[in-house]
Amino acid sequence: MTLDVRLFPCLSDNYGFLVRDSASGAVAAVDAPDAAAILADLEASGWGRLDLLLNTHWHPDHTQGNGALKGATGCEIVGPEEVRRAAPLDRVVAGGDRVGLGTTTFEVLDTPGHTLGHVVFLAREAREAFVGDVIFPLGCGRLFEGAPAQMWDSLSAVAGWDGATRLWGAHEYALGNAAFAVTVDDRPELAAHVAELRARRARGEPTVPTTVGTERRFNPFLTAGDAETFALRRAAKDAFVG
Repeated sequence: MTLDVRLFPCLSDNYGFLVRDSASGAVAAVDAPDAAAILADLEASGWGRLDLLLNTHWHPDHTQGNGALKGATGCEIVGPEEVRRAAPLDRVVAGGDRVGLGTTTFEVLDTPGHTLGHVVFLAREAREAFVGDVIFPLGCGRLFEGAPAQMWDSLSAVAGWDGATRLWGAHEYALGNAAFAVTVDDRPELAAHVAELRARRARGEPTVPTTVGTERRFNPFLTAGDAETFALRRAAKDAFVG
């Protein structure tokens, strides 16, 4: 099983994703921050179809293109029930469900914290995961709806996956996250990792995807060790202005 992934910038700091099952040619988009940008990249890809749109959560910068993509391609829109607060949705999924893309199966996992209904889509065999606003390089999503213990459980579940699994987070937040990370962790190896992230951005390269193994080692919200320390770090990051 092989997945081809295209990443491209949308809006001010979002990423859009197109995902193709190489065996069947079936194509999905993950979230819909900007329908025009997604359709432009679909045309550039030459993949010629859009079968699915996978929404991770309801926030408009992830769903506002749903209607336009449905109208342009006829794709099926799949996501958690909360998406209906903001945009069209064809099929409701929740933790334990599975979504097929050709020969690829995505496991749906509940990951509340950023929103209460947030889900992620894990292609376990392919070691690819589309994680929305749960985890980013050296960071995690703000707790707009959920409690710290919920987000800690969600992050802990992600941390338990195969270390080689690639994490496709939906925003480019690495530099801000790195500035905070070094205030709570003075390891030289973290400093070297931060320097590499900064060098990537200086070259105009994305810091997404990262991997489970990298985040287990360096992400301050995973190295917190317990829900109480996580809550303290998340509150500190919310107030951080460095």
